[in-house]
Amino acid sequence: MYRSGGSAGPSDEGGPGYSQPALDSFGTPLREVVFCVVDLETTGLAADACGITEIGAVKVKGGEVVGEFSTLVNPGESIDPRVTRLTGITDEMVADAPGIETVLPMFLEFAQGATLVAHNAGFDIGFLRHACELTDTRWPRPPVVDTVVLARRLTEKSEVPNRRLGTLARLFGSPVTPNHRALDDARATVAVLHGLIERASGHGVVTDAELGEFCRAIPSELQNRKRHLADGLPQGPGVYIFRDADDRALYIGVSVNVASRVRSYFSAAEQRRRLRDMLASAERVEVVECAHRLEAGVAELRLIAGGKPPYNRAAKFPEHRSWVRLTEEPYPRLQVSRKPPAPGTPRLGPASGTQAQAAIGAIEAALPIRSCRTRLSPKRMSPTCVLGEIGRCAEPCRHTVGVEEYAALVERAARAMDGDPAPIASAVGERLAELAASERFEAAAERRDELGAYLALAAASQRVRHFVAAGEMVAAGRAKGGGWEVAVIRHGILAGAVRTPPRADPMPYIAKLRETSRSVEPAEDVLDAAHAAEARLLLDWLGRPEVRLVLVEGTWATPLAGAERLAGSVPHDPSSWRREPSAW
Repeated sequence: MYRSGGSAGPSDEGGPGYSQPALDSFGTPLREVVFCVVDLETTGLAADACGITEIGAVKVKGGEVVGEFSTLVNPGESIDPRVTRLTGITDEMVADAPGIETVLPMFLEFAQGATLVAHNAGFDIGFLRHACELTDTRWPRPPVVDTVVLARRLTEKSEVPNRRLGTLARLFGSPVTPNHRALDDARATVAVLHGLIERASGHGVVTDAELGEFCRAIPSELQNRKRHLADGLPQGPGVYIFRDADDRALYIGVSVNVASRVRSYFSAAEQRRRLRDMLASAERVEVVECAHRLEAGVAELRLIAGGKPPYNRAAKFPEHRSWVRLTEEPYPRLQVSRKPPAPGTPRLGPASGTQAQAAIGAIEAALPIRSCRTRLSPKRMSPTCVLGEIGRCAEPCRHTVGVEEYAALVERAARAMDGDPAPIASAVGERLAELAASERFEAAAERRDELGAYLALAAASQRVRHFVAAGEMVAAGRAKGGGWEVAVIRHGILAGAVRTPPRADPMPYIAKLRETSRSVEPAEDVLDAAHAAEARLLLDWLGRPEVRLVLVEGTWATPLAGAERLAGSVPHDPSSWRREPSAW
C-alpha cells in the first residue's frame, strides 16, 4: 500500500521555478513544503451518495517524490457499468479490498502535515470529508491547493483548449498519461503542479502562504451584494430554489444543510460563470424543508421536472431522456424515441440517446430485423439495401419474409428488451470472436461497446420495472445523530417520509406514516422518464448498506434469466474475444 522514495534534500538556491524569498515574506518557502497530491476513483459524482473505489497519492518535497500511497477500496455498493468502462475498476477487483473505515486512517497518516493537492480539489476533498463523517473521523483541515484554479490563472486559451488533467499533463510534459486510475492520475497531477508552481514564481509566489493567496479569488461585488439571500435559511435537509423578481425558478438544488450550501454561492470558491449569471437575476431563495436527504433528493427531481429552471443542466430534465421501442407498422423496426412507449409494451430506457442507439446496434447485430426508415407495405415491394444484400436484414422490403414470419422476428427483439438477453449476447459474442480472429480489433471494440450498452440498459430497465411492479414497501436507514430515516414507497414513487427521534421506537411512526402517505395508482412499469428517475433514486438509496427493508407488500424479485446477471460481463481484453461466448 505504501511505497517510499528516497529522502529529498532541499533544492539549490535559485533553482528552476524557485527564488530566494525576501526577508519580509510570510509562510514556508515552497521548496520546503510537503505536498500530498491525491486522486480518487469513485462510484459516482455525488460525495454524499457514492463511494470511493480507489485512492492514489504522491508525496513530494522540493520537486522530489518522497512517498506514494495506493489502494483499491471496497465501496460497499455495486459499481455502475458506465464507471467501470471509464476506470476499468470492477466489482470483482474491489470485492476483497479493505473498506474506507480501514483505508481512511492510513491515508490521513500518510498525508499528515502535508498540503493536499488535487485536480478539481472540491471533488476529491468532498469525498474525503464525507468519508470522515461516515467513519466518525475528525477531518484534519489541511491546506488545499486546486490545480484547476491555478491553471485558470496561469494558462491561456491560446495554449490549452481546456483545463482537464490530460490536457495540462501534455502541456507540462508529464511522463505519466492520466488514465482514470488514481495513482497514475496523481502522478500526472504532480507534473502539472510543478509546472504551475514554476509559472507562479514569475508572479512573486515563493511561499505556501503566497500560493494560497494567489489561488484565492476575491468574491465579486455581485456576490457580496446578494449575500443577504442566504440569511435565515434552515440548516437541515431540503431543496433550495433561487427565484427572480417575477418569482420564476432560476436554479434548483438540494443539500443536507440548506443554509451552508446556499452561503457557498456567495463565497470566493464559487467561480462558475453560469451560476454567477444566475445570481445576477436572483431576488430570493425559497426552501422546501424535508424529513431527510432521500426526500430532499426526490423533491429536487420533481421540482426540476416541473419547473424547468434555466440554470440547471439539461441532463437533469427527464424529457431529454430516450427510449428504445418498436414502431407500430406491418414490419416494425427499433427506434430511439423521446416519447415513452405505452404501458405494457416492450421497451428499454430511459437512457441517453447515445446509449439507446448503441443498444439498438447490439440487437440489430444479433437479429436480421430491418433498420431502414422506409415505410414498407405488405402489398407492394420496395427497393432493397446493402444490409439485405449482405444477409444482415430479412428483407421484408422484397417480401422475402411474410408479415407473420417477420412478426416472429419482432417477438425475439421484444424478448431481448423485456426478457433474457442471453441470445443477443451470444450472437454478438460470436461476431466479436470472428472479428478478433481476423484481427479487426477496432470493429470488435465497437460491437463490444454496443453489447455493453445494451446489457447495462436492459439490466437497468428490468430492475426498475420489477421494483415498480412490487407495490408498497417501507424501508429505513440509520440517521446521523440517531433515529431512522423512513420512507414509504409505492410503485416506485416516494409516498411518505419521516425521521424518527433518537432512541425512540420507530414502529409507531412507521404505522402513522403509512396511514398518511400519498395514494399511488398501481403500475407494472414506469410511466415516463420522470417516474423512472425517481424509481432509480429510490433503488440507489435502498441499496445502501445502512438501509433496511421493514416490509414489502407484494413480490419484489429479479428473474434468474434477467439481464442483471450479464451486465458488466463483456470482456475488455481482445484476446478473450476469441473464446467461446458461452465462457463469458
